[in-house]
This record gives sequence, structure tokens and C-alpha cells, in this order.
Amino acid sequence: MKTPSDAGSLKRGVVILKLLATAGPRGLALTELSEKSQIPHPSVHRILGQLAAERLAVFNDELRRYKLGPLAFELGVASSTMHDIRDLCEPAMDSLARETGDTVYLVVRSSFDAVCMHRREGAFPIRALVLEVGSRRPLGVGAGGLAILSAIGDEERADIIERVGPSLAAFGKLSAEDLAQACVEARALGAAVIQNRVSLGVKAVGVPFRDSMGQAVGALSVAALSQRLGQRRIAQVADMLREATQSVEILLRKRKA
Repeated sequence: MKTPSDAGSLKRGVVILKLLATAGPRGLALTELSEKSQIPHPSVHRILGQLAAERLAVFNDELRRYKLGPLAFELGVASSTMHDIRDLCEPAMDSLARETGDTVYLVVRSSFDAVCMHRREGAFPIRALVLEVGSRRPLGVGAGGLAILSAIGDEERADIIERVGPSLAAFGKLSAEDLAQACVEARALGAAVIQNRVSLGVKAVGVPFRDSMGQAVGALSVAALSQRLGQRRIAQVADMLREATQSVEILLRKRKA
């Protein structure tokens, strides 16, 4: 039978896990975790020891910081299988495909990559089929991946760009510097816009969505022939995408609850 003390320990453990989940690959120091959680230092240390014993947290000796452990990833994969994000995004994607007439994509973050999870084709006869479902590209290459990357915190984003940098030249001779600048522009615009990066003659617009902890986990994007996406229509499509991703975020929060 669970005692009040057990319930309190579980609640504090969940608080620590949430903080680690939002900390990125560098993790957080013990003092930072204590300050952010408002849990006394000795209690945080004890909880982290328990989490580490269950592979839910790991300690980096060199950096003296804690981050999520491998079991957290395994549980996340199992959860995503049971609660398929495609089901949550499908209504918004169907609506976007009808309204724009173009091809709508769902991409999700997988470590340093963006993976295409779903696609909806609009009625326009010439379709921009630039991504196959299941295909994987470095974060930042496509409109959806760039949208996700631009929404990640500065420190983690820099780490990702450094990690994917060697593979970028295969995509329109993209460089790490180009990608960093593209993120700045996407953040300023509130949407990621790319042209001729993956396929010649194709332009795409992407907007990220966040999970219940505020982390950018995926994006919806619209791809079309370049002549169909002039500046005015880019703004219109970006507005549609923002509305669509807001509806996805509401569903994600409900699912979490």
C-alpha cells in the first residue's frame, strides 16, 4: 500500500524528470535542479540516485550534470507507439490540404534528425512530393525540421548544428553557418521557409508544435511549386499552419492529462 511519504517521493521524482526532460543533452547540475524544483538539495540528491538506479537519469562525471537516462527514452518510444501522434495531427493536416490544395507533411524530432511521419496531398494537380513517409533527414534541412530546430533553446540548437554540420553539404551545399542563420530568420518570421533545398522548384513553409512541457517535438509544413508560394501566400499559409499547430498542441495537452 502506498504511503503519503511514497506519494510525495513519487511527485518529487516526476518534478525532477520534467526538469531533466526540458534541459536538453547537457542536462542540469544538482544545484540547478534543487533551485528550479524548490526541493532541498539532499532530497534532490537522493531522488537522483533512485532515478539513476532505474536508468531514468544518468550522471556525467566530466560536466557534473544529470540528464535523462535510456529508460526514459524507451518509455517515450513505447508511449508514442500507443498514442500515435499521426492520429492527433490528421484532422489539422486534412484541413490544411483542403485549404491550400498543396502537400502537407508531419515531421517529428528523433534525436538530431527530423522524421516524416505522415503526408496529406491537396487537390492541386502538380504535387510537391518531396518527402516519403518514414524518411529521415538532419534537423534543419527541410521546412519542418528547420521549424523544430529554430524553436529549440540556443545552447542545444548550437550543439545540434555542430553535430549535423558534416552531413549538410549534401543538401544544396548547406553549411552550419547557413543553418544557424536560417534559424534566426525562422524565429523572426515565426515560420520556417525554404526553397530549392531538398527539391528544385519547390518551396515549403513549416511551423513547430510543442508538447505539454513546452518542448518542440514536431512540425507541420506545406510544400508547393515555388510559383505557388509568393510572399503574400507564404504569410497566409504560415497563419494557417500556426492555427493548425495550436490545435495539435491542445490535443497533446489533453492526451497528457
